[in-house]
Amino acid sequence: MGEAGLLRRLIAGIGGLALATTLSQFPEYAQQYTQRLGGAVDELRVIAEEFDRAAAEGGLDRQAALQRFNASNDDFLAGRGNSMSATFQRYDMLSATLAQIEGAGPVERLQSLPAYLDSDIGRRTLENYKPAMPVTMEGILYAGSGFILGYLVLSALVRLIGMPFRRRGRGRIRVTRT
Repeated sequence: MGEAGLLRRLIAGIGGLALATTLSQFPEYAQQYTQRLGGAVDELRVIAEEFDRAAAEGGLDRQAALQRFNASNDDFLAGRGNSMSATFQRYDMLSATLAQIEGAGPVERLQSLPAYLDSDIGRRTLENYKPAMPVTMEGILYAGSGFILGYLVLSALVRLIGMPFRRRGRGRIRVTRT
């Protein structure tokens, strides 16, 4: 193997290691995100249950209580009704997301990554993310896939970039006149 082939393999290996390191962190991010999401859902559940309990004590269900808030001429009470409606919507959305994540496999979680990053919780998770060594089977599989993918992509890229610089006529026999 020539120097060019060795250099190509070295660059491809570095690319493979970089992508392996990056992808191996996804399961840890997903776990930290799921913990934060679960905490948010638990807190919103407490708020929803307290509201429903107070409404029931007043002989109302949730919708009737919200309608009473919204029908009020008092701006504060009407605003409180709007705020509670938004809280219930967020609770429903986050609960559905948590159920989806908990029921998803490793590939499905990776495909959902853009949804994680677009949310407030996903952004805060990323801001406070602590890298971890992947010792789970999922982490090892992501690392292995990342290495293979990174190696192949960079190897192909180096070959493509190097094509114009290859010596032409390699393998041809030169005939010299004496």
